[in-house]
Amino acid sequence: MELLDLYTEDRVRTGKTMVRGTIVPEGLCRLVVHVCIFDSQGRMLIQQRQPFKSGWSNYWDMSVGGCAVAGDTSIAAAERETREEIGLSVDLSGVRPVLTINFDRGFDDFYAVNQDVDLSTLRLQPEEVQAVRWATLEEILQMIDDRQFIPYEKGLVSLLFFMRNHRSVETYRDPTRK
Repeated sequence: MELLDLYTEDRVRTGKTMVRGTIVPEGLCRLVVHVCIFDSQGRMLIQQRQPFKSGWSNYWDMSVGGCAVAGDTSIAAAERETREEIGLSVDLSGVRPVLTINFDRGFDDFYAVNQDVDLSTLRLQPEEVQAVRWATLEEILQMIDDRQFIPYEKGLVSLLFFMRNHRSVETYRDPTRK
């Protein structure tokens, strides 16, 4: 039985927990994390979910994703999920999410990691992941259309590809700012 911390809508940890898989109580939130790993060719590492996994079985997904368990910070959850799901150690010390989405009864922190990874060295978690591969933005958008990739909003996927090299949503810096 996995426990998740509960937060206020202002993202303050309440000291209360819930059992994973149960409904988040009204007025409270849980924390989800995603880690998007990009290689030097600008492709995202994607994973294919196991056929027996409930929710989006056999669909492709972003590099890593999961719930923060009780006691986890966002960074600790992102690092743990990356180790567990694909066997890759990443150090996110001092790194902030490139994007946080507030959804009904939760927060989803997205981290971008730029790292060339030899896929043959990854250890896939057999309970969660059946395959990994690199994919371009265009390939992922087509996979969404073809119902092979979890149907994230295409603008979100495009923004994540943009954010891998930017820490601002501006395409260039204001020349009048110092």
